Amino acid sequence: MRTASVNEIKQELIALSPAQLRELCLRLVKFKKENKELLTYLIFEAHDQQGYIDGVKLEIQAQFETINQSNLYFAKKTIRKILRITNKYIRYTGSKQVEVELLLYFCLTLKASVKGFHKSQTITNLYNNQLKKIKTAIQSMHEDLQFEYYRELDKLAL
Repeated sequence: MRTASVNEIKQELIALSPAQLRELCLRLVKFKKENKELLTYLIFEAHDQQGYIDGVKLEIQAQFETINQSNLYFAKKTIRKILRITNKYIRYTGSKQVEVELLLYFCLTLKASVKGFHKSQTITNLYNNQLKKIKTAIQSMHEDLQFEYYRELDKLAL
């Protein structure tokens, strides 16, 4: 089966009635949890971006509290899981500002809550890669926001 392109799907969606669109959305939501999460964001949370960011930050904080720090191997696996979830929430918004704020919070929380993470080269590399992603995202923003975010980024340098 050939998958249709985005443009082909767009043209077909234009021709459908609102009732048919509703049925297609509901059917799509039933197949994957991510589809349901994305639709939930778009319908209920997209209008309040700061509230969404605060909610995600609370979830990140709660996940960091569950890290098993008895062994850096276990900590690394949990940190990767938290980063994967954070990136998923960033993808839902498609906003560079949300990306910068959530990744800054991730790095800040990682630095504060995982003792001795710099002893693990893997965790240090993960941390440094996130700092690079933040810097890249900041460069595409307005100059006033760039200045504020660069100040926060400087606080996170190892």
